[in-house]
Amino acid sequence: MRPEKRPRLAHETEKHRWDRNFADLLQELRVAQTGVQILFAFLLTLPFSSRFNEVNHFERIVYVVTIVAAAAATAFLIAPVSYHRIVFREGRKSEVLAMASWMAQLGLISLLLSLLGALFLAVDVVLGEPAVALVTAGVAALYIVLWYVLPLAHPRLPLRPGNGPEARLIEQSAAEEDHGGPEDDDHGGPEDDDHGGPAGDDDVATAGSAGRADR
Repeated sequence: MRPEKRPRLAHETEKHRWDRNFADLLQELRVAQTGVQILFAFLLTLPFSSRFNEVNHFERIVYVVTIVAAAAATAFLIAPVSYHRIVFREGRKSEVLAMASWMAQLGLISLLLSLLGALFLAVDVVLGEPAVALVTAGVAALYIVLWYVLPLAHPRLPLRPGNGPEARLIEQSAAEEDHGGPEDDDHGGPEDDDHGGPAGDDDVATAGSAGRADR
């Protein structure tokens, strides 16, 4: 089943819609960038700690995968900014928006891997086997449900007057189209006053002149 096309906001052009969607995407990227940068900085300090030499070979592999995933997440989440700067003022906003959306998805996947890897290393030090496997698997299931399953499985609700300011703007736009909008008021009233008043005075003057001629 094809998704229902969302109506535009009142008086919103295609370019304005792209700008609004890109601004929303940048706000989302700021949230993810903060978390991945803090995690990446923390992972960079681990090899210089005193207890890092005590980790076994498998834990070192997990650490390398985790820090590489964090670096990849940083690259993907910052890439839309660089992409936009390079193609700025070239009329390619729709292309920028599509590429930035894919980069954001890849960045979130990389961030998920790095979070699970960091969690595995921390729980392994504190609890060891088999608790680390259970905790990591449970948290991974939680992330997958909240980040992917819930948005995809939740049915989309139609926009109604009480569903937010976007719906109210759409209804306002539809009401203006039904009633002709403010343009009809501008062209209707003044024109009738301009053409109606003077025409009536000329008719009265003409009638008066005709009456004097008959006498």
